[in-house]
Amino acid sequence: MDRFLVEVPHEEEVVACARAVEILLKTGSHFLSNAEWGCSDGEHKGWIILEAENKQQARNMLPPAYRGQAKIVRLNKFTLEQIEEILGHHKA
Repeated sequence: MDRFLVEVPHEEEVVACARAVEILLKTGSHFLSNAEWGCSDGEHKGWIILEAENKQQARNMLPPAYRGQAKIVRLNKFTLEQIEEILGHHKA
């Protein structure tokens, strides 16, 4: 399975923040109940890292109200060898 960073934005009002957090906490999903939030710093978004087969499956793990606006990014790691190979192909 791949890992995805899911970004869930919401409105800036205090009530909107509380509702967004409440919805994710009440889903019962381990991933969603462990979301990180930027509201205290003026960034009205939540971030979740989860495992799924593909982006659509990751999106479907969200409550329906947040699926359309969520940004989903497949995560990957690089080894030093991979980066050296990539850079080796692009030397001028």
